[in-house]
Amino acid sequence: MQSPSFNLCNLPPWVIASRHFNDNPQSLEIQGVREANRFLFRKLNALSSAEERALVFNDYMSVKFQLHQWENQSTDTAKRSIRNSYLRFLRGWMMDSNSIEGAVLKGWVESRIGLPPTFHKVSIPGIHGEEYMVFATDRMKGSARTNAINSQLDLLYEYCQFELARRHPDDRHITLFRGTNDADDYELLEEAGNREQIVRLNNLISFTSDEERAWEFGDTVWEIRAPLAKIFFFNGLLPNSILKGEGEYLVIGGEYRVRRIMCTV
Repeated sequence: MQSPSFNLCNLPPWVIASRHFNDNPQSLEIQGVREANRFLFRKLNALSSAEERALVFNDYMSVKFQLHQWENQSTDTAKRSIRNSYLRFLRGWMMDSNSIEGAVLKGWVESRIGLPPTFHKVSIPGIHGEEYMVFATDRMKGSARTNAINSQLDLLYEYCQFELARRHPDDRHITLFRGTNDADDYELLEEAGNREQIVRLNNLISFTSDEERAWEFGDTVWEIRAPLAKIFFFNGLLPNSILKGEGEYLVIGGEYRVRRIMCTV
């Protein structure tokens, strides 16, 4: 999949997508987000409780994007635009990653990180084909539903990275698992050894921290070492997390070394 030549990150798309980045990750930053919201991050840094930080972030998002003001809008369109916040899109992903909401999240990865999707309802071989237009149409429909959704997702990612650094100060990776019934449909880049392969993953993809949970989603389970820098969202990040109980992580894709887990049953 051809990548755009630009993004809004501190590293180019081809670096972020590479297996070499995943083996030796560096910090990723969306340009200008932390600087523009430095008051928030100063306040978060002064709090020792993850629960308190989550509440502060939630309140900040509500005020900054007027998410609490949707009932005061004069038209139904304006009400929907504000009410359909980043939380709506996370819920939509949870229900179906190929939904309109899923297209918006994949679109954020494309615009900010520079990695286009490789799958949305159908396999997407390139950005100039009809398959890509299926994704682009859904992304456009979803983006029109809400107010400044990409800016909301910018802050969500930066907050996620802040929290991961606080919770895992000495780590650069976390072990995650994915269950799938269509392992052979992924683009295989290299056979890397016994039960190991290098595959190209979609630009945003769900994993779980619970190996047993992964078996519920397919007859093949992959294990990866996910760079913390490429985690967009995880359950437990927000108050009363909408993904609570699933151990779910939304991970930015690219070339990943996957190890097939053998079923012990």
